[in-house]
Amino acid sequence: MKKHTVLRNYFVLPCCLLLLNLCIGLVGYKAKMVDDPFLQTGLVMAMVLFGGSLVGFVLAPTIEALVVSLQRTSRRGMGDLGEVAFLFFLAAGVFWLYYRMYILGPESLLPDAWRNPRH
Repeated sequence: MKKHTVLRNYFVLPCCLLLLNLCIGLVGYKAKMVDDPFLQTGLVMAMVLFGGSLVGFVLAPTIEALVVSLQRTSRRGMGDLGEVAFLFFLAAGVFWLYYRMYILGPESLLPDAWRNPRH
């Protein structure tokens, strides 16, 4: 199996799915502004369907190209250590976003102007 395929299947795609899950959490947070439960559910479903398509067809290939390009650059500069360091920092960035989302709440990922008003 090519290294490019392994990178996509075992690192880029799971990272994209984790980022999609974060977006779903943010959509669920923002959907709480809608009082009607049926409309709120429909809004979340529509955004998840749209987000899934966006991740699958746009974001994943874009992130994959970016990762491969940056990986090649870091590998050229520091060898295998550079490649491992790059993947570590990418994973640490996704972990940091998850930490903020699930420990501090989804509003911690949004600017003040985008936060839901407190009731």
